[in-house]
Amino acid sequence: MDWNRVEGNWKQFKGAAKEKWGKLTDDDLNVIEGRREQLEGKLQQRYGFAKDQIHKDVDDWFKSLK
Repeated sequence: MDWNRVEGNWKQFKGAAKEKWGKLTDDDLNVIEGRREQLEGKLQQRYGFAKDQIHKDVDDWFKSLK
């Protein structure tokens, strides 16, 4: 699976993202629309983690979706 599948089926993956990162609001998830860069930016904003840590967290989450 590649990230394009997440973008194309974002409505299906929003619940999994909200479950993993509870600080993301519904509005955040609607703005993200499955775009990885947007997701990482919102996670940095909400959690204050370093960019490298967020990138790794998103990679781990993505792998868990397979």
